[in-house]
Amino acid sequence: MKVLFASDIHGDLCAVTKVRDALAREGAERLYLLGDLLYHGPRNHLPEGYDPKGVIALLSDLKDSITAVRGNCDAEVDQMVLPFPIMADYHVLPLKSGVAYLTHGHLFGGEGPNPLGAHDILIEGHTHIAGVHQTAGGNVCLNPGSASMPKGGTPACYMIYDTDSGVFTIRRLDDGSDFAEYIAQ
Repeated sequence: MKVLFASDIHGDLCAVTKVRDALAREGAERLYLLGDLLYHGPRNHLPEGYDPKGVIALLSDLKDSITAVRGNCDAEVDQMVLPFPIMADYHVLPLKSGVAYLTHGHLFGGEGPNPLGAHDILIEGHTHIAGVHQTAGGNVCLNPGSASMPKGGTPACYMIYDTDSGVFTIRRLDDGSDFAEYIAQ
């Protein structure tokens, strides 16, 4: 089975349309959204395709396949217009060995909601920088970057996890080409 991770859509209908298209192209059965879904945030410029109502409609059509966590730009008023839960601070995804803690990244300082075990990984957004790095505690941290406002010289990306192979692949949103990869233990 494949699952897709996306973060930091920030109300950009063009970006979430590309995420939806990637979901279909990849044959992913589940969509994990890592926060900042509708609002662009006070420090960011409006995304080119800013259309929160359009994003609501598109995500509503996918509601049965979505698991989401709250980002720093998500609020209770956003939950009122979305038909799936978005206010959890984190979600735990079992892996073959260990678990993946999914969070937006603004609450736990890049370390996850609990002390991570030896084979646990952290998956977060927030920085808008796609990539793989180590936490201060030595665990792997995967970041699919931002679908709408990438930063740090990285392109707009999403991430695929193949549950059969244990491979996480960060891919460019524009053409689906590989950007980075991590093989879970």
